[in-house]
Amino acid sequence: MLSPFGLCYPLIKKADLKDQRLKQLNLEFKEGILILSSFLSAGYSVENAFSASIRELAVMYGASGMMVLEFSHMEGQIRMNRPVEQVLMEFGDRSGLDDVRNFAEVFAAAKGSGGELVSIINHTSGVIRDKIQIQEEIATMTAAKQFEQKIMNLIPFFLVLYVDVSSPGFFDMMYQTGAGRWIMTGCLAIYAAAYVLAGRILRIEV
Repeated sequence: MLSPFGLCYPLIKKADLKDQRLKQLNLEFKEGILILSSFLSAGYSVENAFSASIRELAVMYGASGMMVLEFSHMEGQIRMNRPVEQVLMEFGDRSGLDDVRNFAEVFAAAKGSGGELVSIINHTSGVIRDKIQIQEEIATMTAAKQFEQKIMNLIPFFLVLYVDVSSPGFFDMMYQTGAGRWIMTGCLAIYAAAYVLAGRILRIEV
């Protein structure tokens, strides 16, 4: 009876986990470029700044932290004499984060024009920090509505389960006839559309 929910749940959970991962990656990236900036300001070379940043990030997020792994990969690429801006652009493509791609583009433009990299990194990290802070404030303000949405998403399935348990055979016509299956498929499609719409309403982009 609840098989549609069982089929949809993994997809929903996968999307939620991806969203959480991107938020965490963005947070770690912000911290990473702040640390990187501090070492560059102290006169470190780019390669040594990445190495030192990896150690600091490992203390904050553990050896398996996302930015620890990414910085380690980028450090290896830079030591192979690959352009820093190209390595950053590739990271931006892998991560799927607009902030990373934008940072890589600004970094490349500044390096090509001889701009002050440290000040650019500081400015970029400040913009990302402000963006994350606004996102957290929005999440706090919409937390109650998001909880209500999750409850409302479950109510149809609990109603179906309750009716099926209290009145066995009540849904036989809906699941054992062609017309019934079409109707229930339509109901499931409407439910899925409502779920997606509710999620988009509460997902405020910054």
